[in-house]
Amino acid sequence: MEKIWRIATGQDLNRHDYEGIEFWSNPERSGWLTKQGDYIKTWRRRWFVLKRGKLLWFMDQSAALTRGSIPRGVISVGDCLTVKGAEDVVNKPFAFEISSGNITMFFIADNEKEKEEWINSIGRSIVQHSRLILKSLIMIKGGDDDF
Repeated sequence: MEKIWRIATGQDLNRHDYEGIEFWSNPERSGWLTKQGDYIKTWRRRWFVLKRGKLLWFMDQSAALTRGSIPRGVISVGDCLTVKGAEDVVNKPFAFEISSGNITMFFIADNEKEKEEWINSIGRSIVQHSRLILKSLIMIKGGDDDF
């Protein structure tokens, strides 16, 4: 059922979404978060890895440490517009959200410190990706080399 929902909503996990990302080695950030389901709005604890502009999640930590593992899901942070606290939206402490133009996903950290660290890490990744895109556009147009 979940697979059908992902295909219908355009969220089907594609190997190209994470291909070439060695998520098992030196992530920018990793740890447990509780994620709200995409189609059935239950909360599930998953192991998350942030690396090279991708936020990947796994059933458990051991899956994320194995080279041949397949993530349960992937968010391209470059497609995200905002990451911010969301306690008031979901009525749960330590909640935050990641939003793109058409999808908002909700997460719960274990404590306030973890929540802020995830928000900061994902926010930095969004900014880094935006800068890379802007720099690419400037270089294509033959613009400023001081970027």
